[in-house]
Amino acid sequence: MDKAALIKNLFLERKELSVTEIVNEINVSKQYIHRVIKTLLENNEIIKIGMPPKTIYKLNDTEIVSIVKNEGDFSQDKIRFLNENFMIITEIGQILNGVEGFQNWCLKRKLPLEKTVDEFILTKKKYTNYLDSNGLLSGLAKLKSTVGFKEIYMDELLYLDFYAIERFGKTRLGTILHYAKQGQNIMLMKILIKEIRDKIDLIISTYKIDAIAFVPPTIKRETQLMKVLANGLKINLPSVEILKISGIIPVPQKSLNKIEERINNAESTFVVKSNVTFNTILLIDDAVGSGATLNQIAGKIKNKDVAKIVIGLAIVGSFKGFDVITDV
Repeated sequence: MDKAALIKNLFLERKELSVTEIVNEINVSKQYIHRVIKTLLENNEIIKIGMPPKTIYKLNDTEIVSIVKNEGDFSQDKIRFLNENFMIITEIGQILNGVEGFQNWCLKRKLPLEKTVDEFILTKKKYTNYLDSNGLLSGLAKLKSTVGFKEIYMDELLYLDFYAIERFGKTRLGTILHYAKQGQNIMLMKILIKEIRDKIDLIISTYKIDAIAFVPPTIKRETQLMKVLANGLKINLPSVEILKISGIIPVPQKSLNKIEERINNAESTFVVKSNVTFNTILLIDDAVGSGATLNQIAGKIKNKDVAKIVIGLAIVGSFKGFDVITDV
């Protein structure tokens, strides 16, 4: 039996192995083991768990393997659509993109694959009807229709995507953002930067942005998403500092149910630091629900004469309220 077959059999026996464990069992080089593992991963016979130096390879579920091999049943257009629009992160931390992720999602819910792909494409296209010619979503009409705001200070509110869609849950961008932020995962933050960089450059050009500001976090974390984004995007524009000043107990916006509470929270806990006046500022937040944070900060920016125009940008935003918009 050749060495590759021995490694495969070892996985069948042990179910999960590290490279070191394989080296201890089979007298071959680590380089050779990595080549075999790469092939097994590509064939979906094993899955990778963890990151170096703590990486384990686990025997894959045989049902998933058999379904993945039927990728040829999809048209190239469907494969491309899934690869561009679908991602899941499994309960054991695997990133599954496109076809592989969708097959896994359907299998766990016992859904027919081809029919569900067609339903996903139709559902996703319904939401893309809200995109403008630049592939952006405007949430300004939604904001204006929300009862509770005394004044709308933003001149535009843009989303790069919705956070979630009906039935299928988080969008690709929503998935990346959620796990990047909650898991403080630098790798996912870098993926997020790559996903959004071109659209942010487009917004800067289209709206003639001459300064940038990032909404600071409420909850202290070892790795702060907005700080990583600010450093990673490397936007070559002046930056306006926004400070978050919390009480004894920091209260996140998402913990508040009433719009009046969200507005008061934002109005009372954010401070704009700048003595320079710009024409148009791009104010960036990771996610928008009610829009209270961006709107109240925009008001402070204008009241201090820091900018004449404020364009709000959320990486993802809530769909709630968009159903009242008839013209996007």
